[in-house]
Amino acid sequence: MAQTPRKPPTPRQRRAGPTDIRDPMVRNEAKKALIWLGIAGLMVLLVVLAQPLMVVFGGMVFGALLDGGARLLGRVLPIPRIWRVAIVLAAAVGFAVWFATYAGSQIALQAAALPEILMAQAQKGLHWAERHRLITLNRSTIQTFTEQAIAGAAQLPSVLGGLFGGMATLFLILVLGVYFAIDPQPYQRGLAWMLPGESRPFFEQMFTQMGHTMRRLLFGRLVGMVIEGVTIGLALSAYGVPMATLLGLITGVLAFLPNIGAPVSGLLMVMVGFSGGTSMGLYCIGVYIVVQGIDGNIVVPMVAKKTADLAPALVLAMQLMMGALFGILGLALADPMLAMLKVLLERLAARGAMAHDGAEVTEQV
Repeated sequence: MAQTPRKPPTPRQRRAGPTDIRDPMVRNEAKKALIWLGIAGLMVLLVVLAQPLMVVFGGMVFGALLDGGARLLGRVLPIPRIWRVAIVLAAAVGFAVWFATYAGSQIALQAAALPEILMAQAQKGLHWAERHRLITLNRSTIQTFTEQAIAGAAQLPSVLGGLFGGMATLFLILVLGVYFAIDPQPYQRGLAWMLPGESRPFFEQMFTQMGHTMRRLLFGRLVGMVIEGVTIGLALSAYGVPMATLLGLITGVLAFLPNIGAPVSGLLMVMVGFSGGTSMGLYCIGVYIVVQGIDGNIVVPMVAKKTADLAPALVLAMQLMMGALFGILGLALADPMLAMLKVLLERLAARGAMAHDGAEVTEQV
């Protein structure tokens, strides 16, 4: 059956509709407006999804830690990557089980007694300040301070568990990290696929550099945590300071947070030390000064040369902002995020310099 030929459009049908833009200038401006609206929508989406994105970034950090262990193991054990990651995970789980079995009960008892000791030392400090006419205390002030201090100190036993947020968040970070560590290539290719073809080589180089920097940064953090935690624990145990194991553990964990963790752990250590007398308190002060001096003047500079050498003021500013926005999770991830931003800016600056030099060479020719 022959098809009826289509009639040419009438002049009325050729008229522009309400959504048609005939003027090229108006069409160009409309495209620009849509692009800006899309960027604004993307920014709003980033704000709404900020917390899940932080969890994903936490998974990337944990994945980089596993990846570093797998790469280090691959130098002596040439087996498939998935088995090396499994060995690293098994070693970490085994250490956690051993630590909980042999030291968990002791640390739990020490953590339960820590708030009471800190409270007693705080009251001694207030009375000392009153005797020296630094402050004026009355019964109601002491009662109010005592109630507030007890309410705050009662939360100290859960500090170690709350450093990385809730258990659900921690579980998601661990699962994401394992997936990223087992095979990171599909995720890298997926991100590169969303970029224009001419930008993909630059992204792949930048992604590789970011992974290298992340692994070295985390290795440096682990070295500092082990050195500070073990040294503090042994030094306090040698003098018979109460809760030496717990204080060493707290010091090691808080060493992951540069600029902030050391003063907090040092304050706890000194307060517990003075509970055993003036000489013990002075000993704790000396231990803190020596350990932090060695770590700050020897360990940190040596590690910084091999890792991302970040300015302390920038790290502190990033920690303040991330802590205000995302709490403990943001505080813990501020340092790795700053290192990634540094790599990004350095790569962009190098790319711009190369483009500028190429343009100058072309003009000279």
